[in-house]
Amino acid sequence: MIYSFFEELSTEIHNGITERGHPFRFITMATVGNETIARLRTVVLREVSEDLRLTIYTDSRTQKIKHITVNNQVSFLLYHPEKMLQLKVEGTTQIVTDTDRLSTTWQNIQPNSRKDYITETSPGSAIKNPDHVEYIEEENYFAILDIIPTKIEYLKLQRPNHIRALFTKTDDNWNGEFLVP
Repeated sequence: MIYSFFEELSTEIHNGITERGHPFRFITMATVGNETIARLRTVVLREVSEDLRLTIYTDSRTQKIKHITVNNQVSFLLYHPEKMLQLKVEGTTQIVTDTDRLSTTWQNIQPNSRKDYITETSPGSAIKNPDHVEYIEEENYFAILDIIPTKIEYLKLQRPNHIRALFTKTDDNWNGEFLVP
C-alpha cells in the first residue's frame, strides 16, 4: 500500500518537467552555508531521472554554489495546491564538471534565456538601475546541479485522514513508512 504513494510522488515530480504549468516546475530550494541559517530560493526544475535525480541550472557565482561547496546537503519543498500534496526532498548535491554535458546543455538553452548566466557582475550584486545590467558574450557562468535524493517525505492533506509517509533511500532501494500527519 505505501508504495502506491511513492509511485504518485514519483509521477508528480516527473510531471513537473513534462506538463506545462505543473506546480512542481518551480520549487523551493534550501541550502545552509557557513552562516548556519537556511537560505531559501525558488529554482526551476530542469530534469528528473528515472531514479529521481533532480537537476537545476544556476550561475556558478551564486550564493547557493558557495553554500553547496561548504555543505552539499540540500532540501526542496514542492507543493501542489490542487492535489493538496506536499513533498519535502532531502539530498546530496553534485556540481556537474562534465564539460561535454555542460556544453551540450548550454547549446540547448534558448538564446534569450542565456542572459541569466552571462551577467558581468554576479547575481545579488548591487546595481543602480535594473535596466542597466551589463552582459558579456565571451564567456558564461552556467552551472548544472544534480541532487541525489536520500529522503522524500510525502504529505497529502485530505479528509477524513491526512496521509504522511517517509521514504528513505538505502543503497538503490527506497524504503517507506507511514508517519503521524
